[in-house]
Amino acid sequence: MSVTETVSRNQATSQQKCLQVANQQTNPLVEFPEFMSYKYTPSDGKELQLKLQCKRKADMDPKLLKWAFKLAERNVGPQYRACSLGWQPKIKQADLNKAWARYLVATDVATRKPAAYTMFRFDLDYGRSVLYCYELQVEADFQRKGLGAFMMKALEQMARHFCMERVVLTVLKNNEDGMRFYRRLGYDVDEMSPDKEEDAAYEIMSKAMV
Repeated sequence: MSVTETVSRNQATSQQKCLQVANQQTNPLVEFPEFMSYKYTPSDGKELQLKLQCKRKADMDPKLLKWAFKLAERNVGPQYRACSLGWQPKIKQADLNKAWARYLVATDVATRKPAAYTMFRFDLDYGRSVLYCYELQVEADFQRKGLGAFMMKALEQMARHFCMERVVLTVLKNNEDGMRFYRRLGYDVDEMSPDKEEDAAYEIMSKAMV
């Protein structure tokens, strides 16, 4: 076996171990109490306080999953309808109910109503250990308050802690606000994103963690 083959095999073994440890965690956020709450004070001085919880799909209340679907429909449904993919509610509902899904949910402490969520998983993607963010949805009243960026930073912290190589996500090309948001956070088009010639309706973006 060549040196290159030995190194590649050792890297693959290390990735598998990291993924195994990450996927064994019931609550991967537990190590980071600084990401379990978020405060925002607007110009009117009325402070918003939110608590963040990490849940497996099996631990999600059905009402919370229904809310997650409705929020996705409000936020990105129009963009899906405007591109070649179209809005496919049954597929979106099935995706949100995947057995492997993990959720990071932000709840308004004052009203006890959910304000935002991310859906993610630890996975092997084209031979790379990654934290894949499938959804980031924020209620309109809580947008442009730093909450989405805070939740992405929480995902990045978990990814680094469990030695994931990258955080990876998918963004519709017609979602210009989303593209700008992720670029501001340091994300760029991933090498595995579809070529322009393929005329895909989306881009795969990523950010290195190691």
